[in-house]
Amino acid sequence: MAISKKWYKVLDDKKTLPEGRVQTVTAGHQGICLTHYEGKFSALDNKCPHQGGPLGEGSIENGMLRCPWHGWDFNPCTGMSPGGHDDKGIKTFEVKEEGEEIFIAIEEEDTHVDTISDVMIETMVNWGINTGFGMVGHSNLAVADAMMRQEQKGNFRFFGIRHEGAAAFAASAYGKLTGKPAVCFGIAGPGSTNMFTGMWDAKVDRSPMLVLSGQVNTQVMGTGAFQEVDLVGAFQTVANFNHSVQQNSKHAELMSLAIKSAILNRDVSHITFPDEVAFMPKPESENAQTPEDRITPMNISPPRQMVSKAVDMLKDSKKPAIIVGHGARFHMKAITAFAEKLNCPIITTFKAKGQIADNHELGCGVLGRSGTPIASWFMNESDLLFVFGASFSNHTGIASSKKIIQVDYDPAALSKFHKVDAALWGEISETLSLIEEQTEGQLSTIDMRQEIAKRWAIWKEEKASRLKDESEVGLSSISVFEAMNKVVPDNAVIAVDVGNNTYSFGRYFEPKNQSILMSGYLGSIGFSLPAAMGAWAAQGKDRPIWSVSGDGGFGQYLGEMMTLVKYNMNIKHVLLNNSEIGKISKEQKAAELDVWKTSLHNANFAKYAENCGALGIRVTKLEELIPALEKLKAHNGPALLEIITDAALI
Repeated sequence: MAISKKWYKVLDDKKTLPEGRVQTVTAGHQGICLTHYEGKFSALDNKCPHQGGPLGEGSIENGMLRCPWHGWDFNPCTGMSPGGHDDKGIKTFEVKEEGEEIFIAIEEEDTHVDTISDVMIETMVNWGINTGFGMVGHSNLAVADAMMRQEQKGNFRFFGIRHEGAAAFAASAYGKLTGKPAVCFGIAGPGSTNMFTGMWDAKVDRSPMLVLSGQVNTQVMGTGAFQEVDLVGAFQTVANFNHSVQQNSKHAELMSLAIKSAILNRDVSHITFPDEVAFMPKPESENAQTPEDRITPMNISPPRQMVSKAVDMLKDSKKPAIIVGHGARFHMKAITAFAEKLNCPIITTFKAKGQIADNHELGCGVLGRSGTPIASWFMNESDLLFVFGASFSNHTGIASSKKIIQVDYDPAALSKFHKVDAALWGEISETLSLIEEQTEGQLSTIDMRQEIAKRWAIWKEEKASRLKDESEVGLSSISVFEAMNKVVPDNAVIAVDVGNNTYSFGRYFEPKNQSILMSGYLGSIGFSLPAAMGAWAAQGKDRPIWSVSGDGGFGQYLGEMMTLVKYNMNIKHVLLNNSEIGKISKEQKAAELDVWKTSLHNANFAKYAENCGALGIRVTKLEELIPALEKLKAHNGPALLEIITDAALI
């Protein structure tokens, strides 16, 4: 039976490969070493039989094709070995010349046989994970190939980034915004260890994440092979689910359990793929799984005795205050409706900023170090704190001396730092529904709306006074965020970084219906721009995506500006440039130390953005600020606004 072949053009002009030279070309998926020797063009398999060295990167010396890796020699036309090697030569391919063009005949490729990677990635998309961020490399090629097939079917999107750390932050932000996992993806060794910081960001902020890593071949594990890192061991502190794929694993089940763990535990799941295992054909009996009947409904109810206690406390209260954390972000409609019945203020933690609008009649802004005097005043004046999805961090400073009702889906978060009076383990909306039923018509709380309006008026007067501060060095942070209050779309997602710029954002930006993303408990510098990428992938078709950082934070992942341009991510980045890591300078002064090594030498970031292909704008004067923000907002595509600020005016 004749073998079917297909001809591929590999050179448009044969003069581009001079006599005595070799070149790597590709015919279909076949890598070819194309040689030109003694007036003849020949085609050999590009892999040296010794260790797979790329023969097309070698040279012809003394009439022999020499492998660039270890110097093995072969006839440049026939591929035969002169002897002395434990091989039988190299496979050759038929060549023809048509005018100046060179063609190579390759056997028709067999139909693709599904691999272990295929069945696991198909299971992944069946579970609804359709977005990934990362970098393709030599030890994760089979997994990448499986992702590519799902992308071609329209089931998956993958964004190739410039640094795996940015991929992990993007995936973490995606989970924070949507409550669903995204994938971050890296090669063995350094590609995966680069993801470590973003994995921790997801873990401590309870953002579901799926991490897939390449790994060296199983047979060289433990020998100190190139890029060998025990990734299961390395990630055991950060990944709640953490396993390596084996040839005889239950592959679809392994992926299902990884995703189930990430969703239910709001945690990080990690699977690593040894290279040769990832390429193996899947077992004939194994099929991709789906989530059907694999996850229980999440609307669990709290213990009855705790509900009864909370109800009694609410009946006795005259001036309760509600505090919401990031864990309450998907339940704000129910919480706000209950607050309107209680006539009570709603205060947020910094991570929960924006979950209720500052202009809502019950909204009191952020409590704590990044907050306003409004929030702290109402906490202090209250006789009961009703806390939803917040963790009582010292940054927030929820008063432990008050009577407290705490509601959380995680039982370990209840009474974590000190005892509370009523600890309700349950899904927030379900818990609220029970409490509403049992308090209907029995509450006698004082309407705090007028007092809230009064406190806002006092704070706005104080902000107006601070806006008058001027400097010849640069603009004040308050002027930047007051301008953003007027320009940023009401429904935007805003990713913020860490540092003085973020403290000022917490204090001075007044959210309406915006969603705020931040590196909360980890507080990692450089978060904002990669996080904006994750937000754009999640909701960029429906909502404007903005990000805010200082110059120190932007410098961490400034290479991702090219990623924004590559995928035309319509992200608006506001950069406060004071040529200093200002928060650290402030901390050194507070510790009565000299300011040391916090100054920065910066490029012109606006011009850098332009060099990447984005819009870049630079502002040095107050009167330029709002027009520049309007131009930023109107631009269709990635854009950066660099604002020269004074580190002393925060």
